[in-house]
Amino acid sequence: MRPDGDGPEPDDYGLPRVDVVVPDDARELERDVVAYRKEERRRRRRERYRRLGRPLTRFGIAIPIIAGALLIALLSGVLMTAFGPRPAPRPTGAQLAPRPTASPGKIGGLLPEGGVDEVTGERTPTRLRELRPGVIGIVPPAYECESVVADLAGRTQKNELDFYLVADPRPVGGKKGMSLKDLKACAGTAHNGIPLILEDSKALLATAYTRPPGTPGWTGTGITAVFVQPDGVVNDVVQAPRPGPELDEKIRALTSG
Repeated sequence: MRPDGDGPEPDDYGLPRVDVVVPDDARELERDVVAYRKEERRRRRRERYRRLGRPLTRFGIAIPIIAGALLIALLSGVLMTAFGPRPAPRPTGAQLAPRPTASPGKIGGLLPEGGVDEVTGERTPTRLRELRPGVIGIVPPAYECESVVADLAGRTQKNELDFYLVADPRPVGGKKGMSLKDLKACAGTAHNGIPLILEDSKALLATAYTRPPGTPGWTGTGITAVFVQPDGVVNDVVQAPRPGPELDEKIRALTSG
């Protein structure tokens, strides 16, 4: 203290004196050393985390959000590829048969003249004779979707053919033709191929290959399958087909027709 008692007397360098107690036994400083080392470890750990996270925080939270979105998109693509329906193949460029053995709309002849709309995201006008090679399933009014739809989709996909679904728009007994919504729902039951949806507002296909609704011989309980060769010739028409070897043989015959 200074003589006047006003504080510590400065040292030779003009600095105030500091009371420093140096213990006689260094072990008394062990607790302070442990605390110092612990604080140093925390500081180094914070520095390490800061260095690792610097690339992500340079642009704020944008980088983590973009990375998460890309990861979700990648996972969605993988899942859709693995479990989603596979697209059906498109028609070949084979020429139409120049001299069919039957008239259009009959077995042995070409499909009728005229066109339909192919319904995907939008309606695409399509000539009937471009629907080849493949199978056309004509769905009667009030049809309850059966397993044969999925079976035909899978078999045509396996043989690299197209499979089309089209509703018979002619009413029967007050029942209208199946709506596009219901037709798409029926097509959605196929997992090994995608049936292509057609809208035939003039009933060209139904008139050519099925009996008029309500007439003798018309059952309306199953689809009518029309088998079309690459050259456009209809080689068979089957009412209410059933899964089995016979159906598989008819489909495989289209690849060599």
